Amino acid sequence: MKISTILDHIDSGHMALPEFQRGYVWNREQVRGLLHSLYRRHPVGGLLVWATEAKTAAHRGEGPIAAGIVKLLLDGQQRMTTLYGVIRGKPPKFFDGNADTFSGLRFHLQTEAFEFYQPIKMQDDPLWIDVTNLMNGGNAGLGGRIADLSKNPAYAADVGTFAGRLSALLGIADIELHIEEVTGPDKTLDVVVDIFNRVNSGGTKLSKGDLALAKICAEWPEARNAMKAKLREWEGAEYYFNLDWLLRSVNTVLTGEAKFSYLHDMGSLDIQDGLKRATKHIDNSLNLIAGRLGLDHDRVFFGRFGVPIMVRYMDLKQAPLDALERDKLLFWFAQAGMWGRFSGSTETIIDQDLSALEGPNGGLDNLLEQLRLS
Repeated sequence: MKISTILDHIDSGHMALPEFQRGYVWNREQVRGLLHSLYRRHPVGGLLVWATEAKTAAHRGEGPIAAGIVKLLLDGQQRMTTLYGVIRGKPPKFFDGNADTFSGLRFHLQTEAFEFYQPIKMQDDPLWIDVTNLMNGGNAGLGGRIADLSKNPAYAADVGTFAGRLSALLGIADIELHIEEVTGPDKTLDVVVDIFNRVNSGGTKLSKGDLALAKICAEWPEARNAMKAKLREWEGAEYYFNLDWLLRSVNTVLTGEAKFSYLHDMGSLDIQDGLKRATKHIDNSLNLIAGRLGLDHDRVFFGRFGVPIMVRYMDLKQAPLDALERDKLLFWFAQAGMWGRFSGSTETIIDQDLSALEGPNGGLDNLLEQLRLS
């Protein structure tokens, strides 16, 4: 399928990004490398898509998808996002990342180099071509650029060569990419995620949290945005957490367990309630840690996986902590962090600490005793 047709399918909602995919992570060097390879007509690999019913497809972004069968990108997101951004001049609907990575790409007609815009170097050199402007102008833009160069005596002799290079650049949109489909009633989300991980084995695999969040978003499409909004609030206070970490606290509130698999049977209302309770307790925990321990920004914040334990305790308590409980909990947090309590098998250790809070003999004294013994 032609690149231009794939971009049209993204616009129409016939091709989208599955909810479990991460955001855009390429850098400018990778963007330049892709355009250079396509310009030289070197192979850049095909796409792998999951063809599934639109009504059950959990997809990224706020844009609607087309009815019927939709193709969700399993392999090729970074390449197609790059091409969409460069050719369309804006990110696709499912974009989540830094658009500056592919904005301002230029092509030099003499050296055939791709570089990002540098005013001092490029503003007075007519041989630097804005790739996005050329792509958007199509053949009309191509003709205009050639006409401008023909009027310049310094470049008149090379106009034919330059025209060929501009045509090759513009022709990137007509390059055919092979698309392989994963389809069939047996291709459940678990199966597709396993396929995704195998195909992308050279990169970072999806975590258990990614899979859990994908299933949550199938029930509650706004879940990711709601969680990211809260993460941005903490970033404003110079605490930098990720979705897995926040989801861990939601999990401990709702299930009293560390493993994300316990979230799979939770409905939309359960998750919304769990997120509300978890973020309230996280805010209280961070205020205590900052105010009484002085760990008031990310550079000095350690033992972050102790927070889900604090969150669980506060949720079980369902009342403000008295001074003794507060000091015991903070003492446990500081000691757990300094002794590297969560530096090993994080899920196993969190489960041990959660268990110490449960039952008739459970509580802070039991939690502290478990830490002392370890």
